[in-house]
Amino acid sequence: MKALFIQHDHLSPTGPVSERLRHHGFEIEERLVVSEANFENPNVTFDFPDWRDYDLIIPMGSPWGVWDDECIGNWVLPEVAWIREAIEAKKPVFGICFGGQLIARAMGGTVAPGPKCEIGWTWISTKKPELVGPGPWFQFHYDRWSVPTGAVEIALNPIASQAFTIEKALAMQFHPELDTKALEGWLRVNGADAVRRDGQDPELMFWQTQHEEEAARLRTFELVDNFVKWAGLIK
Repeated sequence: MKALFIQHDHLSPTGPVSERLRHHGFEIEERLVVSEANFENPNVTFDFPDWRDYDLIIPMGSPWGVWDDECIGNWVLPEVAWIREAIEAKKPVFGICFGGQLIARAMGGTVAPGPKCEIGWTWISTKKPELVGPGPWFQFHYDRWSVPTGAVEIALNPIASQAFTIEKALAMQFHPELDTKALEGWLRVNGADAVRRDGQDPELMFWQTQHEEEAARLRTFELVDNFVKWAGLIK
């Protein structure tokens, strides 16, 4: 089995998600959309591979907005169409944060800046704990989706919808792949200032993540296990 990670920026290691997929026998392929050299000018062109060549597609997070066609339209519009085609063909898709928002936009929902950001470890309320547990999960987003018609919302909190399913796709607003390596990169490139603007201490957030990392890794393993069984990829 083959799993394709779409990494939208150079600060998106696949972490415990890819680790657990390898445990289940998946061959992992990673494709980077916006290179480090293009990070300040991200409206690049990108050729998405044929989704039919993969058993599972994982679109990951991004510092840009799914809604921001002016900033990233050269690749986000083709990706929205690419994701829609894959989901309509019942290809399993595991959408992480921006990737979950891609699923929402692709399937007819809306994505827009929310009234409040979410940054840090957050508990969520789940209607389907056998698929998505309550966490805590790490969040780092400014936008939120409306749930597409025909989708089933399975997790939420008072700030934003947190997860929904449609066909064999799971959209998540949080970051199950997050570990200290990823957070270190985010804080180094603009993230620490964002954390401070939210009234939080980035050093304490990093310390908290170090202490949460092993438990979070096991939660992510359980989430991946649940998803690949739910999507019919393993028994």
